[in-house]
Amino acid sequence: MGNLKDIKNRIQSIESTKKITRAMKMVAAAKVKKSETAVKASRPYTKELVSMFQKLFNSVEEFSKETLKIKYAIDDYPDLLKVRDVKTVGILVITSNKGLAGAYNANVVRDTLKRINSYKEQGIAVRLFIAGQKGISALRKKCLQIGCPIEKKYYSAVDTPSPIEARDIAEDMAEYFVRGDIDKIEIVTTRFKNMMSYFVEDWQVLPVTGVVDVHERHNDNVLDPLMEFLPDKHHILQKVVPMYMTNIFYQALLEAQASELASRMTAMSAATSNAEKMIHELSVEYNKTRQFAITQEIIEVVSGANAQAN
Repeated sequence: MGNLKDIKNRIQSIESTKKITRAMKMVAAAKVKKSETAVKASRPYTKELVSMFQKLFNSVEEFSKETLKIKYAIDDYPDLLKVRDVKTVGILVITSNKGLAGAYNANVVRDTLKRINSYKEQGIAVRLFIAGQKGISALRKKCLQIGCPIEKKYYSAVDTPSPIEARDIAEDMAEYFVRGDIDKIEIVTTRFKNMMSYFVEDWQVLPVTGVVDVHERHNDNVLDPLMEFLPDKHHILQKVVPMYMTNIFYQALLEAQASELASRMTAMSAATSNAEKMIHELSVEYNKTRQFAITQEIIEVVSGANAQAN
């Protein structure tokens, strides 16, 4: 049996830890509901925007820069929609700034490394754009070893996702794409399922996939022939492409935030339960040790009294 003082110190230490984990669980539970609502509210809009973009994409047979005013890379839709041989892939990895979220960050990092190794085997280079301190810390050394540079780092975007933050990320990656530094844009994020589960996903942003041939006019991904565009489809597409990219990144950030909070709530709940179990076990051990010590003292007193009597 252990020392009474040591056992008591351990119980006090675990009690302190339990208070922290319980508080973190309550904070995560309060935030995750709001985040879940935001994710579910944004999904229908994202779905419809992607559908409209694909229909418009299929209706334009040639991409032209004529008459277009291009100020930012994300406005250069003819170059953004080009399909070229993939020599370098740009991957946005979304993690969290804080730990104590179970296996959330480890799962994202593990999936990212798998994708990097897969591309390396195909002779394709990878450039990373990482959102979240945990992802930056975990991938920094490994990327140096395998020759996978981290081009951009984002911190505030994962704590408070907003269309402005998403637009900044989209503009950065669009600039690399238009310059020809990357030929493909992907996002490694987590899809929020419910309070108890999520799963890691890889989203391909560019080049556009899932669209039908422009001549298949009977397909659901084709615009109504009666629709008219002013001034023309090229100007409309120039507005829709930045919206498409920005919203995809924003949706990925929202999904990741909800997944992180749900994972943290689950992890802190489990940690609190484990702390309570450990406290119970240590309390039993403490009582046994204390009882043993008292019994031992009584035996010593009785033995001393008997010795004096004899």
